[in-house]
Amino acid sequence: MQSTIGAGYDEIRDAVRTLCAEFPAEYHRKVDEERGYPEAFVDALTRNGWMAALIPEAYGGSGLGLAEASVIMEEINRAGGNSGACHGQMYNMNTLMQHGSEAQRQKYLPKIASGELRLQSMGVTEPTTGTDTTKIKTTAVKKGDRYVINGQKVWISRVQHSDLMILLARTTPLSEVKKKSEGLSIFLVDIKEARAKGMEVKPILNMVNHETNELFFDNLEIPAENLIGEEGQGFKYILTGLNAERSLIAAECIGDGYWFIDKVSAYVKDREVFGRPIGQNQGVQFPIAESFIEVEAANLMRFEACRLFDAGEPCGAQANMAKYLAAKASWEAANACLQFHGGFGFAAEYDVERKFRETRLYQVAPISTNLILSYVAEHILGLPRSF
Repeated sequence: MQSTIGAGYDEIRDAVRTLCAEFPAEYHRKVDEERGYPEAFVDALTRNGWMAALIPEAYGGSGLGLAEASVIMEEINRAGGNSGACHGQMYNMNTLMQHGSEAQRQKYLPKIASGELRLQSMGVTEPTTGTDTTKIKTTAVKKGDRYVINGQKVWISRVQHSDLMILLARTTPLSEVKKKSEGLSIFLVDIKEARAKGMEVKPILNMVNHETNELFFDNLEIPAENLIGEEGQGFKYILTGLNAERSLIAAECIGDGYWFIDKVSAYVKDREVFGRPIGQNQGVQFPIAESFIEVEAANLMRFEACRLFDAGEPCGAQANMAKYLAAKASWEAANACLQFHGGFGFAAEYDVERKFRETRLYQVAPISTNLILSYVAEHILGLPRSF
């Protein structure tokens, strides 16, 4: 099956597919079975420059746009991998590049581009606030030339495979700001140093082998120079990264969707029951065809979101809708793939059950489908705010 959407990126697709072919299904299956991390795969992506795609050439990167970065993520998932091991560096990069100082960019970006440093982690979500980001309770109090961090974060990914973390904390109490989105600030945290000085990391085992953690901050001191942008403007800054994140996640779901459709289409052509291939039955054909149509539609919205982002235009609506459509399409494709593989769909050696678990995540995170619907209702349709 071949889509004609996004055909202008064939050179990138071919190169990423060639690299991914060096890490076949058996590799990713073994990592999943061992609850491991695909270190060799991520290292290979880094060596080949794909993890520095969004870093400007002046800092040692490729200087590509979000559209190109999304193609990289799509192809990883379409090849049977899981971009969840590395996608954080893509969208976290935007926060540093767009809102960091020139000194910060000069200090960190070349090392990230070369692979000397990884910026894989973003600390935003908290146990008691979830996606109600403006109500976070982690605080950062300035004392001289340092900020003192206290609080807790949860579902923070790749902390144990990253050198740096983007951290959102409240620098002005909620009771002292006019708008609840004010008084939040972003910091760049050296993870190794933080773990030695007041940040505790507790891994959370989960159904998709996605390395994620709970963090506890106890009087963690970080240099004031690690503040990104202006104090109190962090919520606005973080939205930049979140629009990139949603567009990239959409691309990953699209890659998953095509993987499921390719997998099940090949299987139902060969699988014979009652003297005929099961793919000859409309009851089998139609769900697969419907999934393909929905993945193609999501693909169009993904590229529209990326186009607007790369042009520096508002893209919140498109990024949210792309993520919604792609997550839904990949999940429906996953269901069809598992259903028509029958019992074999549950066998690890077919990889369907692994990819099924992985793509299910995106109905919930990084933003739930219900919150996207609320966004569209309020910000596009003009309906009263529901929460």
